[in-house]
This record gives sequence, structure tokens and C-alpha cells, in this order.
Amino acid sequence: MRRIILTLASFAALVAVASPAAQAHPANDRYCLQGRMWGYPGNCQFASYQQCLATASGTSASCGINPRYAFSQQYAD
Repeated sequence: MRRIILTLASFAALVAVASPAAQAHPANDRYCLQGRMWGYPGNCQFASYQQCLATASGTSASCGINPRYAFSQQYAD
């Protein structure tokens, strides 16, 4: 029984490390919608500044660069 639990725990850890969510670089979330309602860093789901501005239009929110994107290391592929 102990061996089965250890095997399952090891497999779960391997899956968690290999999942796309564990990657260090964001895919297409370069800009964040920021404002009192969103907090910091805000709603970071925008690939372009224009997309973010269109969503912020008519509200008191603004757009800024995603800090995870700005300060992430750029790796050569």
C-alpha cells in the first residue's frame, strides 16, 4: 500500500512540474488592465495594447505592461 501511494505521489508531482501552467514565461498576456477594481497587476489577459485599451474604454481603468512578462528572462528557442 505504501508503494502505491508513493508511486501515485511521484506521478502527480511529475505531472505538476511538466504542465504548461508551470512554465516561467507567459504566452500572450503582455498587458494588464489596471484600476481600482482590478488591483495590481490587474487583469492580465491581453496580447496587445490596443485590446487592453478597448476594454478599458469608458472605465476608470488603464493599461500597463504585465510585470511577469517585463521581468521574465528571455530564453533563446
